[in-house]
Amino acid sequence: MSEDQFGVKKALAALGIRELNQGASTGGKWLTTTGAKIDAVSPVDGKLIASVNSAAETDYHKVIEQASVAFKYWRAVPAPGRGEIVRQIGEALRRHKEDLGKLVSYEMGKSYQEGLGEVQEMIDICDFAVGLSRQLYGLTMHSERPSHRMYEQYHPLGIVGIISAFNFPVAVWSWNAMLAWVCGDVCVWKPSEKTPLSAIACQLIVGKVFRQNDVPEGVSNLIIGDHTVGKLLSHDQRVPLVSATGSTRMGKAVGKAVGARLGRALLELGGNNAIIISKDADLDMSIRGALFGAVGTAGQRCTTTRRLIIHESVYEQVKEKLAKAYDQLKIGNPLDENNHVGPLIDSQAVRSYLDAIEKIKQEGGKAVIPGGLLEGVDYGSGCYVKPAVYEVESHFEIIQHETFAPILYLIRFSEIEEAIAIQNNVPQGLSSAIMTNNIMESELFLSNAGSDCGIANVNIGTSGAEIGGAFGGEKETGGGRESGSDAWKAYMRRQTNTINYGKELPLAQGIKFDL
Repeated sequence: MSEDQFGVKKALAALGIRELNQGASTGGKWLTTTGAKIDAVSPVDGKLIASVNSAAETDYHKVIEQASVAFKYWRAVPAPGRGEIVRQIGEALRRHKEDLGKLVSYEMGKSYQEGLGEVQEMIDICDFAVGLSRQLYGLTMHSERPSHRMYEQYHPLGIVGIISAFNFPVAVWSWNAMLAWVCGDVCVWKPSEKTPLSAIACQLIVGKVFRQNDVPEGVSNLIIGDHTVGKLLSHDQRVPLVSATGSTRMGKAVGKAVGARLGRALLELGGNNAIIISKDADLDMSIRGALFGAVGTAGQRCTTTRRLIIHESVYEQVKEKLAKAYDQLKIGNPLDENNHVGPLIDSQAVRSYLDAIEKIKQEGGKAVIPGGLLEGVDYGSGCYVKPAVYEVESHFEIIQHETFAPILYLIRFSEIEEAIAIQNNVPQGLSSAIMTNNIMESELFLSNAGSDCGIANVNIGTSGAEIGGAFGGEKETGGGRESGSDAWKAYMRRQTNTINYGKELPLAQGIKFDL
């Protein structure tokens, strides 16, 4: 099935993607980078899309130096003025939504609808950030000293380093960048080397908007490379905040390096998410929520549903309904909107998937929907696998780990407290959900004796967060918060101010210090 049939080449041309793109940019200016060539190969059909000359360490330092200069300009622009430019970025993304969504789908392998949804997330966070640009509030406090006024305000940090993952190649960057920009920071983005072209497309779109507003180079920066670029950002004293999305292993390395220099790390790491299905659940709704949660993006979301914890009285019904639903799934080219599930990102992901299935079998897991490579269809990439469902016990070691693939585990429970304990008994703590029409169960699940995750939902699945709420998790998920609510505070430094407008100098706590 040719990508031409779905207009991929046309989308690439519209976005300005060409062969041998350079791997570093300070806005409109692209550096002649000297690093190794990275081939962007689509998991859809195994074809080379384009090649990128990655950035070397010397290129990295050029970008950071330019960003440092740009920060002095950008922080002086009034916040509503910064918001106006972000508003224009949102409008530019609206114009390019179809083309960028198609590139995301083809380069990463998620369905076209999910690619469009990812670009819509970018548009939504632009809208949120525009409003936020007039609401970077501090507080006013009453002083204990006469003729004194106290208040607090927030100032921009400086350079924000953003390390993003392949599964959301553009949206998570935008969660960080749009908020950081309205807060007065400048950004240096290190995207996944598995999806460099989507990042280049965003930099081309954003760079044009900044140039149209006569913004100097260095507010929006892109550096493409391998883990060495992330290492440079993590150790660099000139980068006060590093926001990193990826595996727990990667996050621990970033957190250690940033913490050693007393910088800030905003970490969004692994998920091992569960849906509890109560005896009082709407089972049809539960199946819909579990299905998208488990197979959306071919199981490559940090919020993917990996465990289904089912009450024993409805266990067999749920298993039967789930098997029928899985039987209707269509796996194939994600640009064909008749298909529900696309490929895994690469052959390494396929190996991890197959290894996990072997471990499940070794521990005694029973197949409800057997996994394996997709048979009878060859798109040329070898990255298509079958979404799998296995019955397991809560003590199995395999379910303590996140396998970034469409594997769903079924676990029985008898009491709601038991279900919550099973759900919490993993190292990760990102997203969670309960399906129930019993208000006592739902309130227990949301109480401090309930879910220990950063996200806890009732009667919706674990996947598909809106940008209005803060996104992030606890435990080995890292504890960071991005996107909505007051997540903006992570990108600013807080300052407490006290003003004496009287003619005396009284000390706090009534201390006397007279000469």
